[in-house]
This record gives sequence, C-alpha cells and structure tokens, in this order.
Amino acid sequence: MKLGLINSAFAQAGKGTKFGLQQTKAIGFDTVDIFTDPLDIDIRERRLIKDTCDDLGLPIPSICCVAIGLIDFNPSVQRFHVERCKAYLDLCYEYGCTNLLLVLGEYIWQREVIPPAEQWRMGVENLRTLGRYAKKLGVTIAMELEPFKASLINTVDTMLKFIEDVGMPKVVRANVDISHLYLMNVKPKEIARLKGLIEHVHLSDCNGKVHGDLPPGHGVVPIIKYLEAIRDTGFDKVVSIELEYSPEPDKIVEWVTEAYEKTDAMMQKLGCRG
Repeated sequence: MKLGLINSAFAQAGKGTKFGLQQTKAIGFDTVDIFTDPLDIDIRERRLIKDTCDDLGLPIPSICCVAIGLIDFNPSVQRFHVERCKAYLDLCYEYGCTNLLLVLGEYIWQREVIPPAEQWRMGVENLRTLGRYAKKLGVTIAMELEPFKASLINTVDTMLKFIEDVGMPKVVRANVDISHLYLMNVKPKEIARLKGLIEHVHLSDCNGKVHGDLPPGHGVVPIIKYLEAIRDTGFDKVVSIELEYSPEPDKIVEWVTEAYEKTDAMMQKLGCRG
C-alpha cells in the first residue's frame, strides 16, 4: 500500500497550496489527495497543483468531492450536481487520478416527507450516469461511508447495496474510512465483506463518540486492527490520512508529521507499506 495525505490538513491551517504540497513530500508521503472544487479555483491554482506535484514527484490518486445535491428533490439541483461531478471527473483525468472520492449525503426531513427509497433511487440513477462518464475517462468513483445516522451510505450493508444497485462494481466502488467504521460500530472483521470492492482508504482517529479526523493515538480507534483487516482483503492501493481543523494551526507540520510517523509504523509492522 501507499501512504498519502489529504491536502485539506494544510489548507485548513491557512497554509498555501504550494507550501502544503512541499511539506507533504518532505515529510515522506507517497501521494497526496486534493480537496478542491474545479468550479471554485481559477486556472492558476489548477495548474499550480498539477505542476507542483509533478515537480515533486508526488502523484495525486484522488480528488475529494461532496455532492449532496445529487439526492436533492429538485431536478434542477440534481442536474447541476451531475454536471459539477463531471467537472470533477475531468479534473481527475487531467491530474492522472485513479478515483474521485464522492460523499453522497443524507436523507432529509428525518425521512418523513420524501420516501427514503426515492432519495436512494435518485442517488443510484445519478451515480449510473456519472459511472458511465467516469468509465470513458478511465477513472473510478469511490463512495465514502459516512458516520451519520441519516447518511445513505453508513454501513457495510448500505455500501454493498448501493454498489449492487448501481450495477457498475468496477467503476462505482467503496471508500473505507477507518474512523467512520468505528463510529458506526462496524467491526474490523466486517471489512472482509467488501473484498474486491475497495478503491480507496481514509485513516484517522476520533474519540469514539463524534467525527474527529485526528492523528493516530489522539483517540480510541484500534486503527491497526482495521488496517490489518483491509490488508487481508488484498487491497494494495492508497491509504490517505485525513486530518481536519488542527487545534494548533501554527504547529500543523508537527501534527501531520506525527500522523505520518505513527501510521507508517503501523503499516511497517503489518508489512503492508510498499
């Protein structure tokens, strides 16, 4: 497996794009995932990301996209987000990414107004559309399992059902987020059910109660047990550390370095860093 970092760790600490990418490489990461929106950045930022990563020899395996509008009840909103996601997929192609990491969103109004099955149908149909587009580009879509009660995909069961209903398992696949699994009481042994369907992995710690995205050791998640279960599925792609909103932005380099060193040590112990 390769060890990567999502660049939002540095961006949320108020550091510039180039600084964050340079530090990511200097710390020792193999890859970097980019959290950006192609509709919000200009051509200079777009090229800065790619040119800097090329100069550093830092591959970009994944771009992160939150597209909750794909399950909005307004058709116009859905159409906009389908086109927006296509722009993300175009950026994935431009950057040489293997996948678009996609967060689908949650059921609205406590599932009391719009039938849950209807929102599920919207998500499935729109992902089929995006899956066909992604296939033409040679890019996969990794659906993120979210740790919230109202999320459409928040368990291994719902992940498997969504992938099955879309019906494109080589294109629309699973992202496994270790702290999210722990928050949803998904045991490491359940990961075996996703064998052959995992496209990307996110790694972070939390306090076991709420979403945290902390460095390993700052919470209670038995990360190494989840990594072992992921390794045992035969997964051999990228594990990306996800850190959000450092409590000490001025010490972000130290925070990221600590996360890297602890994760690398676990991967070396399991013999899966390569």
